[in-house]
Amino acid sequence: MTMIPYIQAVVLSGLVSLLAAGALAQDIAGSGDHPLVGRYQGSQIVAFEQRAYDEIALPDRIVPAGQEREPEGWTVDLAGEVTSIRYEGPEGRSALEVMRNYQQALEGNGFETVVFCVREDCLERGGMSALWDAARGGIGMPTTWDKSIYLFARTKGAHVGMLAVETGSGTAVVPHVAVTVVESDAMDTDQIGFVEASAMEEAFAQDGRIAIYGIYFDFDSADLLPESDAQIAELARLLSENESLNVVIVGHTDSIGAFDYNLGLSQRRAQAVVDAVVSGYGVAAGRLTPAGAGMVAPVATNRTEEGRAQNRRVEIVELYSEG
Repeated sequence: MTMIPYIQAVVLSGLVSLLAAGALAQDIAGSGDHPLVGRYQGSQIVAFEQRAYDEIALPDRIVPAGQEREPEGWTVDLAGEVTSIRYEGPEGRSALEVMRNYQQALEGNGFETVVFCVREDCLERGGMSALWDAARGGIGMPTTWDKSIYLFARTKGAHVGMLAVETGSGTAVVPHVAVTVVESDAMDTDQIGFVEASAMEEAFAQDGRIAIYGIYFDFDSADLLPESDAQIAELARLLSENESLNVVIVGHTDSIGAFDYNLGLSQRRAQAVVDAVVSGYGVAAGRLTPAGAGMVAPVATNRTEEGRAQNRRVEIVELYSEG
């Protein structure tokens, strides 16, 4: 099992008292809670499957109007180790209460909530059955899709999709929760790493810009990782050896998350690169202009993890002027 932030998972029991990790006597044989998610106290596991590798699409946004039959426009393709669990109960607890507890526990465990929607809020217009079918991750669920609640969250190397529905009514209401956990490698492995100053110069002459994948940030942060040091130093060398060269440092993100948030994050990341070059190598601040493009200029599809990895980048754009 990948279990990348496994150590963080121990905080679940203290975050929300209603979530407990221990298996119950009525759970089906061979099942167990996922350590990144836990369980709502009093519920039982009625379906369980783990696959060392699988590919699955889960909703990562509300369903746009008129696109109920086009899930490729509102789902994200994920691949890795997949754990599928269905919880049932406890009787008398609403699905909304259960899901809010899960949301709080996941966020306390380092996850970012990408989608949390209740019933009709999950769609701009149309029926709920399309979302219900995609959000359950292939797990058998009661077809009370008009009572659906959906949660999609992510952290470095893991995504969690959760669909809740209710059966019964009043004090006899019973929540059902389908949990899909997809764990992939913690680091992107398909990116170009180090780019030499000479290669940057050649790119400027031909295209006026170059995409850099050797500058790394903490997940959902503008904090530069130590792995970025070599590429930052090479960018500083390029500027030091070409005193007439001015550049724009452009941050780019994938499409996961809100537009305004990603725009701000990309601006902060661009500024972090500028600050590192200026403070660490004495390059004049006026020669580097930070700019955030957010998700507006993808170089690949955002429907796959591979495509999103290509879209998360820093571009160096030459500011050329004659004379």
